[in-house]
Amino acid sequence: MGKVYNRIESIVGNVITVKADGVQYKELAQINTRFGKSLAQVNKIEGDIVSLQIFAGGQGVSTGDEVRFLGHEMRVSFSEDLLGRIFNGSGEPRDKGPALTENMKAIGGPSVNPTKRILANRMLRTNIPMIDMFNTLVVSQKLPIFSISGEPYNQLLARIAMQAEADVIVLGGMGLKYDDFLYFKEEFSKGSALSKTVMFIHTASDPTVECMMIPDMALAVAEQFALQDKDVLVLLTDMTNFADAMKEIAITQEQVPSNRGYPGDLYSQLASRYEKAVDFADSGSITVLAVTTMPGDDVTHPVPDNTGYITEGQYYLKGGRIEPFGSLSRLKQNVNGKTRKDHRALMDSMIRMYSSYKETLEKKNMGFSMSKWDEKLLKYGELFENKLMSLSINLTLEQALDLGWEILAECFQKEETGIKSDLVEEFWPKK
Repeated sequence: MGKVYNRIESIVGNVITVKADGVQYKELAQINTRFGKSLAQVNKIEGDIVSLQIFAGGQGVSTGDEVRFLGHEMRVSFSEDLLGRIFNGSGEPRDKGPALTENMKAIGGPSVNPTKRILANRMLRTNIPMIDMFNTLVVSQKLPIFSISGEPYNQLLARIAMQAEADVIVLGGMGLKYDDFLYFKEEFSKGSALSKTVMFIHTASDPTVECMMIPDMALAVAEQFALQDKDVLVLLTDMTNFADAMKEIAITQEQVPSNRGYPGDLYSQLASRYEKAVDFADSGSITVLAVTTMPGDDVTHPVPDNTGYITEGQYYLKGGRIEPFGSLSRLKQNVNGKTRKDHRALMDSMIRMYSSYKETLEKKNMGFSMSKWDEKLLKYGELFENKLMSLSINLTLEQALDLGWEILAECFQKEETGIKSDLVEEFWPKK
């Protein structure tokens, strides 16, 4: 147990200062007030002046309250008992279940030694055609979902969680509306995914400092499951809220702001979380999908801009659909050749046709006359959007590929597809 101090030097908002020695950065402390106990975390040390961010806020704290340093940073319990449970950013139960205090693991540790990793080479199936067929998610990949507010990104994450071929799902929610928290809880329960899911949830009304704990807690738990030879999918929403929490705390620390007020180490802070994605050479894996909302649909905003340098592609969610243009999985070529031999050729052809459809649609809207080829493209584009782009569609990769051939056959002649004749002869639908 760490040292105990009975005098608080100052209280400014949610930050208190104490004269103390032998204290470490990010160490936890317990503040005993007349209203109860509250956790705080060391966020600044200048000589013997230690600043602490109080999790529950500074209301009710007085200068005569006891501050007891705990001698360790934030930790999270790990065991199979985590599955099916919901916790807050302090690791305390949100589901009225028992607190878990055994086998405590430190959070926020370093990423895995590269010599323990293997190259990503396995497909992670989601049964969503716009992912599996066109921008395949690969085990151990780190991908953001770029979106604007109002898009169904949480609904997309819920569907991925329920359909993905993963042994364990770890959901980290940051700044969630309470309705979104209830939505995840209800959907996972209905879809029977709750039994393999661990949720760490921070709502918009919870303390800001807890928001910053969520990714580290989720990834620490994921790492422990991965070391038990499990494939773990980590879903984080929303990393912009995480960055905003960093900015808020940096302001209280009087740090010199960088771009748009965010702290200068924004890139490093984001990278240290995303780099937890790994496929262990002799054990399981961690795959990270993280929603990043773009204020004003501005991809040059500091959070998506920095994220793009760290991750291995991105999914653009627009108009309730994953856009084929702009979305990219840089690792899909590692697995596309191992799925089905027509996968890559069909994917390329269908995207090329869809690009032509977009050009034709623009010509039609401008009042140009339509040729027979244009009419074919318009029919194709409508079928493509309705049968493959909708997020409500649940198809295996093989079913999606077969459907792709059916859409092409309904709109074009064999020779118009630009696909190799041997593949056309083998996969073209038989009447």
